[in-house]
Amino acid sequence: MMKFSVDKWKAEIISFKGRKAMPIMSYPGLSLINRDIIDMVTNGEVQYKCIRELAKRYNTIACSTMIMELSIEAEIFGCKIRYTKDEIPTVVEGVVKSLDDVDKLEEPMIGDGRTKEYLKAARLLIENVDDRPVLGGIIGPFSLASRLYEISNLMMDILINPDASAKLLKKCTDFLIKYSKAFKEAGANGIIIAEPAAGLLSSDLCDEFSSKYVRRIVEAVKDSNFMVILHNCGHTTGLVTSMLKTGCDAIHVGNAVNIIDILKQVSDDILVFGNLDPVGIFKNANIDIIHTATLELLDATIDYRNFVISSGCDIPPNTPIENIDAFFKAIESFNNKKYL
Repeated sequence: MMKFSVDKWKAEIISFKGRKAMPIMSYPGLSLINRDIIDMVTNGEVQYKCIRELAKRYNTIACSTMIMELSIEAEIFGCKIRYTKDEIPTVVEGVVKSLDDVDKLEEPMIGDGRTKEYLKAARLLIENVDDRPVLGGIIGPFSLASRLYEISNLMMDILINPDASAKLLKKCTDFLIKYSKAFKEAGANGIIIAEPAAGLLSSDLCDEFSSKYVRRIVEAVKDSNFMVILHNCGHTTGLVTSMLKTGCDAIHVGNAVNIIDILKQVSDDILVFGNLDPVGIFKNANIDIIHTATLELLDATIDYRNFVISSGCDIPPNTPIENIDAFFKAIESFNNKKYL
């Protein structure tokens, strides 16, 4: 297999006479393999099969193991997680009760808990998908800290106890660097870092308590063959500059923002992914509305060659597969009409 080049991959997307797509989706594949959510989030082989079936069906520009339930890393740090058969796991109790607990917080081993299964899914994809890059997925440092230590407490303590808050973020970042390196060592072509909690921060606080630490991860793993995409589905219009300070190859934004307001702030060599509503459009709309919404977003962004159409966040479970079909059919229609 030829060695993957980040620059070449980005250049091919930007120069393509049409539009490429990479919705963040894994759960919609469950209906294709007749499995439940609990199987997806606890079994790497099921996760692989689900993502592989989606890759066979849709012409996406990458395969990703990123499932934004964002409890995996918090769980192995010791947080209590709620599991049910048909719902996404959620953190119900953090492990840090006050910042005095940070020194006692033990850094878990890579391969503990469900990280083993997510790395297995990545390895299986790498072994069996050779027509597009494979991306791993991790939570961002501020978002992990906000699960270990309840978000309202963290938001207060970054103001009144910034040094202790920084100690927590450093511990989170040290672990996330190792987890990112594990995806790289497994053969992945990059990672998506999901940092939605940073959408609650001002630009200055985002610099200090999110982007600074994300940059450490980027610097530890990014190279000419391994990319980093930074996702934040919050109110990111005022955070774009901070997000770009991380040195990431691309940013992925949610439907809380006007994508044009984001694109105007980004140089044309940085990819921008977004931002159809994953619930209101992908899951709950009918195929005609999905078709129209997709075309409208493509028309609105036609002057931005660095734009990749995507969902604003992870497409949720129980999204009808025909809705995903409608999205890709609209892209095909747009490309045929505009460029062929």
